[in-house]
Amino acid sequence: MDMSQPPSRQRQSLLLGVGLDDDEGHRRVTRGSEFLLVGGSRDTHEEMQERAVRFNEELRRRGKRLADVESPDELRDIADRAGIEPAL
Repeated sequence: MDMSQPPSRQRQSLLLGVGLDDDEGHRRVTRGSEFLLVGGSRDTHEEMQERAVRFNEELRRRGKRLADVESPDELRDIADRAGIEPAL
């Protein structure tokens, strides 16, 4: 094994969802293969879960992982199909 070269690493990406409307003091965290969702009220967290699932379904339909998305336009298209609105 050639120790002079670092091992090749596979590119990784993650969809991060953050809910800021929790006033109940609960810590809600949901992990998926392509996403991490934290925070939010019960309703907000459930909505983030539904959209993350739709996002992953669209990736699978295209035969891709998030790290394989080739452009910002393609990412916006996938997010739009999943019902994810851009942050302002």
